[in-house]
Amino acid sequence: MNRIFSTTLTFILLFAGFGSARAADSPSPPNVLWIYLEDVSGWFSCYGETLIKTPNIDALAAEGTRFTRFYTPAGVCSATRSATILGAMQTTYGNHDHRSSRNTAVGTKHDGVGMIHLPEGVTPLPQTLRKNGVYTFNEGGKDDYNFVFSLDDFYDFIPKGKGWGPKALVAGECWKGLPEGQRFFGQVQLGGGKLGKAAPDVVDRAAVPVPPYYPDIPEVREYIAHHYDCILKTDEQVGEVVAALKRDALYDNTLIFLFSDHGYGMHRHKQFVYEGGIHMPLIVVGPGVAKGAVREDLVSGIDLAPTVLASQDLEIPPSMEGRNFLSPDHEKRDHLIAARDRCDFTIERIRTVVTEDFQYLRNYLTDRPFMQSSYKDSWPVSIRLREMMAAGEMKGDQLVFFSDLKPEEELYDLAKDPHEVHNLADDPAYAEVLARHRELLKNWIETTGDKGQQPESDEGLIQVLYEWDDRAINPEYDHLRDQIEPLPGGGKRKTKVSIE
Repeated sequence: MNRIFSTTLTFILLFAGFGSARAADSPSPPNVLWIYLEDVSGWFSCYGETLIKTPNIDALAAEGTRFTRFYTPAGVCSATRSATILGAMQTTYGNHDHRSSRNTAVGTKHDGVGMIHLPEGVTPLPQTLRKNGVYTFNEGGKDDYNFVFSLDDFYDFIPKGKGWGPKALVAGECWKGLPEGQRFFGQVQLGGGKLGKAAPDVVDRAAVPVPPYYPDIPEVREYIAHHYDCILKTDEQVGEVVAALKRDALYDNTLIFLFSDHGYGMHRHKQFVYEGGIHMPLIVVGPGVAKGAVREDLVSGIDLAPTVLASQDLEIPPSMEGRNFLSPDHEKRDHLIAARDRCDFTIERIRTVVTEDFQYLRNYLTDRPFMQSSYKDSWPVSIRLREMMAAGEMKGDQLVFFSDLKPEEELYDLAKDPHEVHNLADDPAYAEVLARHRELLKNWIETTGDKGQQPESDEGLIQVLYEWDDRAINPEYDHLRDQIEPLPGGGKRKTKVSIE
């Protein structure tokens, strides 16, 4: 399949006339809408995909600016969404472990332990906007933040039920209570890669490209093809959202951000921080945004919140680490960082540095393979991949991920090796490049105080045990197992595999 961001695109149109991410002659700040895609790799035709067509997303890109080097802070939803809504890396305020601050021990002696509270002065984006007179909503209901928060503090409108259904979108349910003359900040959540049976089988399974790091087997082809099916359905839903904005005369004065939280669910993509997990689509449309433009500079998910604040003529607080990337004097990044930590019950720690030409990864837990036990274990594709690993059937580039070995460092030339299968970390010709990326990571850890460098607290791990029970097999849990109590009322702890 195509890399979602072509390295041959060199034409960059700069934003003109911006003061605070909007046109200088705009009478007032615009509405802001995030079309937030879940588990969607950007296999859109406007990004060079040829197997399918995505006309609604393509039309949106033609109306605004398409970013080719947008990266999310993590390869999993809760860590990414926590960082995005705070405008700061999830590792800075301790929100890096997936699905933290979930009280799964209700009614036991551990009820309420391990909850993460934001430091004083760190305020999530919706709260700041709401305090400054902006109407807020979250259509679709996805939040998934790794800290203690109140939906009532975040939003003026909260849907009665969660889900991705288009009915409320088409009806304009999410903005129908908007007072006259008041602007809004809204999030429309689309299920994307999790649409399941809502995305009918359309794409020919025999026609999909299989990356060299996967074996070419029916189970892999099925998963890849299904993601294409999900993208086709997502494109329809994006069209419905845009149509509803136009119908209600909101489109022309709304700054629209379309982006994904991370890559699709397959191994080496979702939950990991290779290109497939964090290099995502971003399209921005609205007042003052250049039409039909392409930008190739590095943009991080933590840049979204400060850019929104600037669009509303609000000050960007010191707690935010991101940058207003729509500002005319925006200082372009020469690198950015992403992080992988515990996901569900699987304990892992990886950091990555992305620069213009290279990606560097530092694997801290080299005593365990990439293919640790995870929530995906019951998937047909997972079962087949593990069978092949056990039988020694993985060959060549497939062993980069599907083996018992994990290198301490990885370095990839993104232009020459877009699939990231040729590790240059031990190549003397790249010693200076490796040293530079090591130093960038070291400085970032020291500057931001990366909280993921320390083990997760016992209280946090106890909550994981109450949820996942004996599926939590990492040694970090061993000294806590005998502390877990039965849940009251005969409640059962989680033993099924989640699709989240």
